[in-house]
Amino acid sequence: MATTSGGQSGIALHQPFPDLAPGPLALVGQQPTTVESLLKIALAETLADANLREPLTNCGVVIGSSRGFQAQWEQQSCDHQASQGSLLSGVADLIQIYGQSPAMLVAQALQTQGPVLAPRAACATGVWAIAQGAELLREGHCDRVLVGAVEAPITPLTLAGFQKMGAMAKTGAYPFDRQRQGFVLGEGAALLLLETEALAQQRGAPSYGQVLGMGLTVDAHHISAPDPQGSAAIRALQDCLTRSALKPEDIGFIHAHGTATQLNDQAEANVIQSIFPPTVAVSSTKGATGHTLGAAAALGSIFCLLALSQKTLPPCTGLTNPDFDLNFVRTPQPFRGLSQPQAVLCCSSGFGGQNAVLALADL
Repeated sequence: MATTSGGQSGIALHQPFPDLAPGPLALVGQQPTTVESLLKIALAETLADANLREPLTNCGVVIGSSRGFQAQWEQQSCDHQASQGSLLSGVADLIQIYGQSPAMLVAQALQTQGPVLAPRAACATGVWAIAQGAELLREGHCDRVLVGAVEAPITPLTLAGFQKMGAMAKTGAYPFDRQRQGFVLGEGAALLLLETEALAQQRGAPSYGQVLGMGLTVDAHHISAPDPQGSAAIRALQDCLTRSALKPEDIGFIHAHGTATQLNDQAEANVIQSIFPPTVAVSSTKGATGHTLGAAAALGSIFCLLALSQKTLPPCTGLTNPDFDLNFVRTPQPFRGLSQPQAVLCCSSGFGGQNAVLALADL
């Protein structure tokens, strides 16, 4: 998938299923991939970057997904319908799918005997995974946790469902733009290795930043639409700042949820304007990666950590004519933090009124 370093986008026109019309998608390859394939690549790259290798028997695992193995469920259903059978006739296959989770696949690969969690909080899943992993470290359950999220959501049912809602774009993703059309589905996996400071220093581990705190709320306003008042979203931001010992003016960059839907972008812009000074830099990278649903906030957290470590802010790819008076990052630009340590926020929301915010800082 293309990065946002130069404003490139991984979104292109695809028609992976002949019964559905072509549309913009952010695929890793030319055809939809699987959760297993994404995890295999992400796990190998994460361990290599951390100078580790399997087995890691004392490593915790917190990996979420909002859709999980939905593609396999859909394929099983189609196969049994084609053979005039029933879902029960493939009970062994169904048990294998039902009994697995992305977190379990990674735990098995690591051969871990540590805690294994599989959070699911719609499109806020990624922040929940990182938050739960950080708490495992703080509470002393382990001194190393692999966290993150994965999504392979390009399936007929997912596409048809979001198209029926009128939430999907016709040509591309344009977060916070006056001509925004909706979101574009993307697929991907984002894994991070969290370690206690003592362990990281002991082994001289490469580090990108630190987790300061988080804010997690739900507004229960609507099954899919955000609360226009934004009270729960504001509380999540305020809780995150308080737990991180930060003030609004300490934040140098906000990685917004920025789905490019009419309601989300309006609600999120209102919340940011109500709390932060107008100078804070704001960007959404979904114009480059598409909306990876449960994996989106984990990807966003990686963009935040890269901004801290590389001192470069990612642009809001797809934004041409801003619809809101915010300090959007229009092109890659140097990151000059406003506090020490330099602090950033990764914001996420999801169906059911989920609101999740993660504060990160350099070391």
